[in-house]
Amino acid sequence: MQRTTKTPAYIALSLVSIFWGTTFLASHIGVKHLHGIMLSGVRMAAAGALLTGFFLLRGEKIPGKPVLGRLFIIGLIMLFGSNGLLTWSMAYIPSGLGAIIAATVPIWVTIFSFFLVKRVKLAPMLIAGMVLGFLGVAGIFYNYINDLLNPQFRFGILLCCASCMFWALGSVLTARWAIKINYLYGAGWQMLLSGVVMVLTCLCTGIYRPHDGLTIDLWESLLYLIFIGSVLTYSAYVFALNNLPPSLASVYAYINPIVAVILGWMILDESFTWLMGLCGAVTIGGVFLVNRSFAKQKSYEQA
Repeated sequence: MQRTTKTPAYIALSLVSIFWGTTFLASHIGVKHLHGIMLSGVRMAAAGALLTGFFLLRGEKIPGKPVLGRLFIIGLIMLFGSNGLLTWSMAYIPSGLGAIIAATVPIWVTIFSFFLVKRVKLAPMLIAGMVLGFLGVAGIFYNYINDLLNPQFRFGILLCCASCMFWALGSVLTARWAIKINYLYGAGWQMLLSGVVMVLTCLCTGIYRPHDGLTIDLWESLLYLIFIGSVLTYSAYVFALNNLPPSLASVYAYINPIVAVILGWMILDESFTWLMGLCGAVTIGGVFLVNRSFAKQKSYEQA
């Protein structure tokens, strides 16, 4: 019997681990020229049009109203509510800090799963991981005590935290509804529908205009987010998720913040201290314990 190689899946996971971390930098540059919701909306609408167009050209049918309705709801929650707010927050907080806060998503998934799905047991390892994760983020704020006096900085933190909650809620709903559609095709519809809603929202509120025209930096940011951050990397993530154990596929969550912090420090001159590094490691360690506890509970259920 011929063994199936996992090399393509590992390559896909490597792409996700590295390139998704770079999107924080691209978003931070983009929001200097365009409102975060509009930036995210154009990104999602364009990437969604490319993905759905690809599948439609291959002969896929347009999903029925019930499926489209659920894809629309999940897209609004995960992409408008999460990616839109996260991109918006990049205008007010450092990209590295946003990435570390975003790394706490698995903890929020645990909280929503406990209340909405009731399949999560509060094991000691799970509780320890949640506590460590939040303590790590709280410790990082020690470096930003003076910045917390700035209303815009606080607003950015609130946007970033809210984006984590929306992504977690959308993830739980996705697992609960188990929509029977090709994952990548469904993601394309989510991006297209939520992107259109974001763009229309910006047009109606008058926040769609670039601050200083269509600059080269804005175009570079948009094109990078569309083709690398959405089309390539999301496709790679779906491929890795369907060909590797979930515990292994989730390793990207530990690498993305490291990539974002290093790039923010090197390119954007964002501050980086030993305390930030230590607290970031504590946060990632907490997320690891949460994922580890999840994996153990799942293995017990399947045994």
